[in-house]
Formats: sequence, C-alpha cells, structure tokens
Amino acid sequence: MTSFAPDSIVLNRKLPLWYQVSQSLRASILGRSPQDPLRLPTEEQLAGHYGVSVLTMRQALKELEDEGLITRHRRRGTFIEPSARRGAPVRLLGSVDAIVAQQSGMTTEVLDHGKSPVPPELAEHFPDLTEVATYHRLRGDETTGEPTNHARNHVRPELAEHIDHDDLVRWPMTKVLRDVVGADISRITDTVEARLADPETARLLHVPLLSPILHYTGVTYDGDGRVLDVAVIHYRGDRFSFTVTLDAH
Repeated sequence: MTSFAPDSIVLNRKLPLWYQVSQSLRASILGRSPQDPLRLPTEEQLAGHYGVSVLTMRQALKELEDEGLITRHRRRGTFIEPSARRGAPVRLLGSVDAIVAQQSGMTTEVLDHGKSPVPPELAEHFPDLTEVATYHRLRGDETTGEPTNHARNHVRPELAEHIDHDDLVRWPMTKVLRDVVGADISRITDTVEARLADPETARLLHVPLLSPILHYTGVTYDGDGRVLDVAVIHYRGDRFSFTVTLDAH
C-alpha cells in the first residue's frame, strides 16, 4: 500500500522538535489532495524523514491523534482520518509551520487579485512601495461549504510575479511564499482583536451585520526585517479561537 508523503521542514533547535514535526505533518494532512493515500509511513520512516528520534516522532503523532486527525492501529499502521478537520486551537510557539497548519484544511476561492495602491493603514510596512499585489480569498468548510473567513494578502510585487493562482487555491499564502516562491521568512507577527462585522464581511461570511468577528493581522518579515506580506483576515467569531503558549525555556 502506498503511504502518504508529508512535506519536509528545516527544524529550529530553539523550539520543541515534537511540536515542529506535529505542526508540519498537520499542515501536510490538512492540505492533502483527495487522491493522496491515507496511510502514513511507519514511525521509523517518519522519524528518518524529519531527522528526529522515534520517541520524538511518537510524541508528535500522539498530538495529532489527540486532535482526531489520525488513528493508530496495532499491526495495521497509522491512518489519516478521511473526515479530519481542524478543531482544537493551534498552540502557537513561534513556528512558521504552526501558521501554515492553522491556515490549512479549507476550501479556498480566489475572489480577485491584482495590483493596488498601498492601503494607508499599511503604509508603515511598505515604506519603499506605492503599489502592492493584493489577493482576496474566501475560505470555507470542506464538508458543509459554510464560509469561515475571508483574507486579503498584500504582497511585494516582485514576489507576486512567482505566485500561481492554483497554488493559492490549495495552500495558505505563507506556504506559497516559503515553499513555492522561495522567500526567506524569518518571523511573523500576529495581532488578533475583536471587531464587529462590516457589510462586506457580513455578506461573505453569512453572519448578521455588526456580529462579532476576529480581526487578524499577520505581518511576514524576511531576514533583513523587510515586510514581505501583510495578511488581514476576518474570521467568524463563532468558529475560531486562538491560543498562544509561551515556552518558559
């Protein structure tokens, strides 16, 4: 039986290895194609793929099992749950792969894209630009089709030249920039605040006007401190929560 092939990552030794591996595998599972096999490689094969110990791999798999993304059967192996959906909040410990995992596992429709003037509220992030490439996407639950969030990404034009429409339908922008475009992502700053749904958001997310939503802003930087992308996402307040865990070590 052919096994599912997860993506590879470069591990950051400052963060727990099991956590990074679980988030990378989580993103691969939620972003898989329908034709991908459901059987995962063995613990030993996965440990070799990620360059970690079997014990670390076992801890990462337990995290995904507890979330309901995989099931483990003695002698038969480990399998992806066909109906697996993102449920529990992602524990953000500073990993780019955690951001990718949080954004994965939904249907995505690109509503529009093209060059536009830098929005005044984002001018501080793009001091050297007058225009950015803007992508507006609507994301929803794969089973019900219910819209869950809509996102606008404001990307540096030179990076946008290498972004393919089909990649944005399948993958989050963070993954496209890092793994497809090859951008050097050093950090992402997240801000989440409560707001009331404006007319556009209420229409797109099928919620009452002025109902509570989560307003998320994610600013992606390269190693030189230059902003590559600013994501502004409106989440349905009744479908999402965010948990941040600070590692004392």
